[in-house]
Amino acid sequence: MLSTDLTTSTAMKKIFWVLTMALALVSAPAEAKKKDKTTPEEKGLQTININTAKTHVEFLASDLLKGRAAGTEWGHIAGEYLISILRLMGATPLMEDGYVQHFDAYSPYNNRTMTYYVDTTTVECIKLAPHRKAHMRNILAKIEGKNPEEIIVVGAHYDHLGYDPMLSGDKIYNGADDNASGVQAVLQLLQAFMATGQQPERTVIFALWDGEEVGLCGSKYFVNNFPDINKVKAYMNYDMIGRNNMEHRPQQLKYLYSAKDSVYATWLKSDIEKYSLALDPDFLPSEDLSGGSDQVPFFKAGASIVWYHTDGHPDYHRPSDEPERINWSKMVDITKASFLCLWKMANNAF
Repeated sequence: MLSTDLTTSTAMKKIFWVLTMALALVSAPAEAKKKDKTTPEEKGLQTININTAKTHVEFLASDLLKGRAAGTEWGHIAGEYLISILRLMGATPLMEDGYVQHFDAYSPYNNRTMTYYVDTTTVECIKLAPHRKAHMRNILAKIEGKNPEEIIVVGAHYDHLGYDPMLSGDKIYNGADDNASGVQAVLQLLQAFMATGQQPERTVIFALWDGEEVGLCGSKYFVNNFPDINKVKAYMNYDMIGRNNMEHRPQQLKYLYSAKDSVYATWLKSDIEKYSLALDPDFLPSEDLSGGSDQVPFFKAGASIVWYHTDGHPDYHRPSDEPERINWSKMVDITKASFLCLWKMANNAF
């Protein structure tokens, strides 16, 4: 473990080193890319790999970022890293002025749970008394579709719990599984879509949310303020896709999705067989996906939902959620399966 009194400049030097490695991963043609594949989705699938996954997870979950709590300088450094990766990819920002959606979140001064709020009515009430205010940032990119009237959003939160100087031993909540694992998936899916060389039918927004751990702040703010929210047909969510809940089922995946869209299960079963993905999914269709993670605001807004999750484990919300505990091969196969699903969501009728 690294010392917890590292300076911001040290963290920035680490970012420079990681970005150099990331640039090589993004820009260097992989051996698979040289082959003439028959379908765009196969070209995209070939770009998803363990080396890229490790690059993102090991940096975001390193001690340098001190748990990347929302609203802190360490959370902002994590955001700067993500912005830099998007620039290296040549991704198109969602907003006219860039990748960042700035917003403030508020918490009552006597709120021991440290929950923050972004909805206007609650915020106005909170402001009437002493309160906390945190500046947060969603990081957003897009691939424009042929049909601008329909949008698919894929997202994962990049914040975690920060660090606690009063803890004995390890004081940093690194959050490798929760949720650096999901962040790498969003980044790899964006790269895969770009590698297909084909414009999708529907617009796809790639979202990295801030403030999930303190009240789903980023996804709530987006849904409340995105002018085209009525065009969002579906939302795909990642929250913890890198661990084993049951060691005797190391390929287990909890696949939660809107019951009305049974085609999601058909797609996953077919893709596992076609591409030999080492996954053992529990299919969990539901008519109520209103709890647990960033899919909640989208579900309440009427979007169809797909949520990838590998369930809880003993290191959940503990400093021991470290990169060396990640099941890398499963995490990458989940990322591949979700790319295939997202490609269909962006191009097929459902």
